[in-house]
Amino acid sequence: MFAPGPEEPCAPGKEPRKYGELVVLGYNGALPNGDRGRRKSRFALYKRSKANGVKPSTVHVISTPQASKVISCKGQHSISYTLSRNQTVVVEYTHDDDTDMFQVGRSTESPIDFVVTDTVSGSQNSDETQITQSTISRFACRIVCDRNAPYTARIFAAGFDSSKNIFLGEKAAKWKNPDGHMDGLTTNGVLVMHPKGGFTEESKPGVWREISVCGDVYTLRETRSAQQRGKLVENETNILQDGSLIDLCGATLLWRTADGLFHAPTQKHIEALRQEINAARPQCPVGLNTLAFPSINQKDVVEEKQPWAYLSCGHVHGYHNWGHRSDTEANERECPMCRTVGPYVPLWLGCEAGFYVDAGPPTHAFTPCGHVCSEKSAKYWSLIPLPHGTHAFHAACPFCATQLVGEQNFVKLIFQGPVD
Repeated sequence: MFAPGPEEPCAPGKEPRKYGELVVLGYNGALPNGDRGRRKSRFALYKRSKANGVKPSTVHVISTPQASKVISCKGQHSISYTLSRNQTVVVEYTHDDDTDMFQVGRSTESPIDFVVTDTVSGSQNSDETQITQSTISRFACRIVCDRNAPYTARIFAAGFDSSKNIFLGEKAAKWKNPDGHMDGLTTNGVLVMHPKGGFTEESKPGVWREISVCGDVYTLRETRSAQQRGKLVENETNILQDGSLIDLCGATLLWRTADGLFHAPTQKHIEALRQEINAARPQCPVGLNTLAFPSINQKDVVEEKQPWAYLSCGHVHGYHNWGHRSDTEANERECPMCRTVGPYVPLWLGCEAGFYVDAGPPTHAFTPCGHVCSEKSAKYWSLIPLPHGTHAFHAACPFCATQLVGEQNFVKLIFQGPVD
């Protein structure tokens, strides 16, 4: 399904090794306008035909901007740390035969392998997704994968630009470590959270950390772009594991390892579950008409047979126009089955298989958006605090990025079977 792109050629008849996949939170299987080229909701990282990784080599301490330009124009990768108007440290990087590098960011320039734009919560409609000013860095981060087993993937803040440079200006947070090597943070930072226990039904949320340009792990700054770095966390690493979340301040990515995906449900599995629910012919308990989840391709338009639910109680109905209460908000209705008052919304099947922690049936809906997935997947995401803005965190639906509300952030659905 995710064939290697032109930048990832492989031997005829032989599938290249997959390191893993990045899945953007807030999209239900594809971008609103469709996936195109390097801009898509899911990006697979394959072993390259030729290694393109780099590793640090020579360090230069320079007192004139001209000398710094000479080094950065040599065609080698380098990171420049501007300490003052007349002192810059330039670290040259040399080719590394043992790693492949993949870069993520907002820029559409060629060094970026995966183009990521700001996620607008709850908006699957392209007309609503105008971002006035993006907070995602043009060259946000890089992921470096070992070409040999166990194919470890590591994340680093910042990516090399078209001139093969990373430039940390005077205002960027930067420092010299006790061992002498320079390091720094990007303006809005790259945050990572590794779940405890991997990405399974038993997993629990981990602690959000910030990753430095050289891949060290720090506690979070007071605010996203504060000058003062957090504390070094010595017993944690920048190695990505199945289920690691990467936040780029405007978009959050889920890392799935090749092994994790091998054991995960697929789009075909979700389609089979959809057909199974529809084959049971659930009915509207009032109108007695048969309900059916629309096909995965029809996930934007409400259809006539689409199931709707009262999110306070979970009773599933067909669409109807009654039950409005004058003393409540416009979207609040009274359930004809149990008289509970609450939001009444269409139900949408969660189609992005990468977000499921198990292969259970879609029995629970997130509140208030109505995306439906397995019970264990709903429980997992309802507990994950996702970065929002410069210093807030809240749980959100992985399929549309809407902030979750309610007692549990999700509800168990109550379907009525056919009367006959």
